[in-house]
Amino acid sequence: MTSAPKPFPTQDFDALDGFDLDDDFMDLHPAPNVAPAALDRAADAFDPVGRMRDETETAIRSQPPVSAPAAAEPVVAALPALEPSTALTLGGPASVEVSIPRIGVHIFAERQDTAAAAERAGQDRRMARATTQIRLGGVQAAIEAYQAEPTPPLIIVESLKAPQDLLAEIDQLAQVCDAGTKVVIIGATNDILLFRELMRRGVSEYLVAPVQPLQLIAAIGGLFADPAQPFVGRTIAFVGARGGAGASAVAHNTAYAMSERIGVNTVIVDYDLPFGTAGLDFNQDPLNGVADALSQPDRLDATLLDRMMVRCTDKLSLFAAPATLETDWDIGAEAFEEVTTRIRATAPFVVLDLPHLWSGWMRRALIAADEVVVVATPDLASLRNAKNMIDLIKQGRPNDAPPRLVLNQVGMPGRPEIPAKDFGAALGVHPSLSIPFDAKVFGAAANNGQMIVDAAARTKAAEAFETLAQIVSRRELPAASARATGRPRPAAKGSGSLLGSLFSKKS
Repeated sequence: MTSAPKPFPTQDFDALDGFDLDDDFMDLHPAPNVAPAALDRAADAFDPVGRMRDETETAIRSQPPVSAPAAAEPVVAALPALEPSTALTLGGPASVEVSIPRIGVHIFAERQDTAAAAERAGQDRRMARATTQIRLGGVQAAIEAYQAEPTPPLIIVESLKAPQDLLAEIDQLAQVCDAGTKVVIIGATNDILLFRELMRRGVSEYLVAPVQPLQLIAAIGGLFADPAQPFVGRTIAFVGARGGAGASAVAHNTAYAMSERIGVNTVIVDYDLPFGTAGLDFNQDPLNGVADALSQPDRLDATLLDRMMVRCTDKLSLFAAPATLETDWDIGAEAFEEVTTRIRATAPFVVLDLPHLWSGWMRRALIAADEVVVVATPDLASLRNAKNMIDLIKQGRPNDAPPRLVLNQVGMPGRPEIPAKDFGAALGVHPSLSIPFDAKVFGAAANNGQMIVDAAARTKAAEAFETLAQIVSRRELPAASARATGRPRPAAKGSGSLLGSLFSKKS
């Protein structure tokens, strides 16, 4: 172990250029709130040997704390450094996209609001695989607790004491911590010198109170990010409020608009194993991609996933459903969760086409998704079912924005409809989009295995899908991808007539 200070990780604000802020959903705190994550060497530095550094402590005590306005050096930034593996995004309560492993997290709080924030963080969908324990008492309570029990992979302790007293407490805590334990400190002082000294002692992260649930989640995710994983893709789940609402068509057309109009790599996962239509909609022969992945989730790697996917275009890949009734498809929720997690590492955006059914894995898939889009038709049955879904999703995602509502098949001739304004008022969610009913356009596109933005680029439906693609991806349409170009989608290899290939037997 060396007593040399660790390099201070600088904040790369250029990394924020690719993200959009939505202040309607999230109140970002000013810069002094959170310190950037230090390079993780806690296993080496946070040990019982050599933790007394008298010279440095003397230097710390000889200088007054540096406040935010008078700091000679840059104050610690408001957000952790944006590493590609953490995939931290801004734009509302559903803005932290991290993958937190199955770890134990012990939190020792002094303030009631810190304990409340920690409790909300522990209940968050991103922390579903972690085990969280919250206790009161701060650093001293942690020291007493670990006299008789082993330390978990992560300890979060709060101390409201002055910098020199905090350093003394951290030295005592280090004596009872096991090797490899990561420590996050929540303090009351925004002091760059204190931050540097805590990093020298092997502390993994320093946050300034008060903290918010998503800040704790982002800090934890950054500490346990897999350096071999380049990013964590954003999952967007589409589900129909009732059968025949057209959720699959909306999901496929939106994903296609994201990939071909916005230009982002996207993967469609069709989880309707017996009746999935993704293969038909993209004029692809049915494959067992999703079924094979669900049957062996532990064996999935980048190479195997690439073999299971069908590449529709340069930026759009498809995990098609087998669409057969020869199997009962009795698959556990853990398999769906593991497959989704593995697929998230293959593309920045993953569109989940969920079937209209209710089971344990469906509930978990909806709550775990980064964004949920409920597709409904303007009728009473859709209104009832959509309300049940949205209420449940809101309850299971307290730190996220509410699901988005899309009204489909609006204006069907001869059908009485609930006005969009009344529909949204009953649900407490304003419809993000209304897609007009156009049987001719949708029927022709479906029979030809085409997407609306290609088959009928100048229609209102095409414009609606491009708008929805911008909403869920939080990206703008590039100027070069105007719909007036009318660029045709490349034909699938070996594809001829869709109706002919549908009934052909594979050798």
